[in-house]
Amino acid sequence: MAIKGSLKEASLPDVLQLLSMGKKSGCLSVTHRNNFGSIFFDKGKISYAAIVNRRDRLGDILTKSGAITVEQLDVAIEAQGKERDKRLGEILVGLGIISKEELHRQIRIQIEEAVYFLFTWTQGTFNFEADIRPEEQDFLVQINPESLLLEGARRVDEWSLIEKKIPSFDIVFDVDRKRLEASGAKLTREQEILLPLIDGRRDVGALIEDSGFVEFEVGKALYGLSNAGFLHKVGKTRAPDVMAPDARIEEHRNLGVAFYKTGMLDEAEREFRRVAELRPGDQQSRFYLGLAHIRLGQWEEAVADFEAVTASRTAGAAAYHNLAFAFERVGAFAKAHDALREAVKRGGDRDPRVLTSLGVLALREGDLASAEASFVAARSLVTARAPSPAWFHYAALAAALAGRTDDAIATLLEGTHAYPHSAVLYNNLAVALERKGKFDDAMIAAEHGVVEDTGIAQLHKNIGDAHYRSGRFDDAFEAYQRAVKFNDVLGPDMWQKLGNIKLRRRERDDAIRFWERSLALDPDNPIVRQNIEAAKELP
Repeated sequence: MAIKGSLKEASLPDVLQLLSMGKKSGCLSVTHRNNFGSIFFDKGKISYAAIVNRRDRLGDILTKSGAITVEQLDVAIEAQGKERDKRLGEILVGLGIISKEELHRQIRIQIEEAVYFLFTWTQGTFNFEADIRPEEQDFLVQINPESLLLEGARRVDEWSLIEKKIPSFDIVFDVDRKRLEASGAKLTREQEILLPLIDGRRDVGALIEDSGFVEFEVGKALYGLSNAGFLHKVGKTRAPDVMAPDARIEEHRNLGVAFYKTGMLDEAEREFRRVAELRPGDQQSRFYLGLAHIRLGQWEEAVADFEAVTASRTAGAAAYHNLAFAFERVGAFAKAHDALREAVKRGGDRDPRVLTSLGVLALREGDLASAEASFVAARSLVTARAPSPAWFHYAALAAALAGRTDDAIATLLEGTHAYPHSAVLYNNLAVALERKGKFDDAMIAAEHGVVEDTGIAQLHKNIGDAHYRSGRFDDAFEAYQRAVKFNDVLGPDMWQKLGNIKLRRRERDDAIRFWERSLALDPDNPIVRQNIEAAKELP
């Protein structure tokens, strides 16, 4: 489940400690003004960290630190062009330009520096999503968050002082060189490297970029020079509202993609809308905006987004596939079919997701044979990993509708093994097992599902039904109450059983109230109507 909050209410170090103690795996996303950072966890340990729009690509890291030269980097990049299946770090090590140990050390330092900088963000929001892993990197670390807290606290204290002199990175400084030379002051290494770069034109952000130092090191060096009277402000590079359009678009797009990938959909939608305002024809951002609307359940908006994307002759199969999905959700099945057929023409015939969607549409229209044929074809295209959770869901449903409950159970068991955190698959498995009379196994499957997502009403109802059937009425009542909390129109039979339990407890008025709720959902149920009439005659 997601963990969300404000950095004003919970500091980032506190959140890191919580995730560490809980041995969580996933991505912690942090936002601050127009900045976005992410810290990835693997069983409570930090495995990777990055900040959007901050240049920390591997080549930049190694050249800035002096671990390799620019010329050596060029050689490695040229070699990578001939061996595209190899990562840059692997090539550098293979060419003997850098040792594996030094490569790992440099990347670890960069990850730690990213976390330290995120510690200085005292305003904004955080959002943790479980089981999200970083896209393929040259090296993932295993850092205990507690080992970073002491240094992080020191930097936060120092940064609060630095910010008084350097409130933003667009400030431009110049050096009073006569005063500096006359003072004979002893400078730090960072200050000596920065001085030639402080020319009255570069802002603080450019100094960070050109010096190879991280934000904290540059800030600390400038703070010292400013306090000594060797620096004076000459202005700012440019106000945010006159930023170069391309730079603004890239910044908003990068933030939007990062927000989307970490499940912060409202924020992602905001950033992509800003791109659309600046560049209405930007197809990539409109595509992502459509994805965000799909995940937000805003189907009409998603249809409009993907219709705009597919208006281009260069639109690919993915755009038509997503358009078909949005059409399906608004009940426009004929249009969904047309979009899927176009997706197939544009290469989707080799995409298991497109074939799965064809199967889903066939299933909705009652064409069971076509649905199963599509699911079999989709499965045949999956080689490296398991099919999607949606494939397991619908393939099992098709098998169950065809009367092959054992096949449905086998498919769902494979699905829960491949996706052990999918509460929906556990729920479906519980239903299938119950139909085969395997009530204990069904209960175990439903309880697994609740552990993964306590917000699915059907899971609580399934658990309640199992308790009710076994005569554990108090347990059944609690499970039904949880189900009602999340969906009070889930089913008339649940309200009927709640009424039955209340009557067993001799709570007649509550029993009648629950039965009346059941009757409102199913007015033609004679048993419930008789129960109400009989209960009203009781003394």
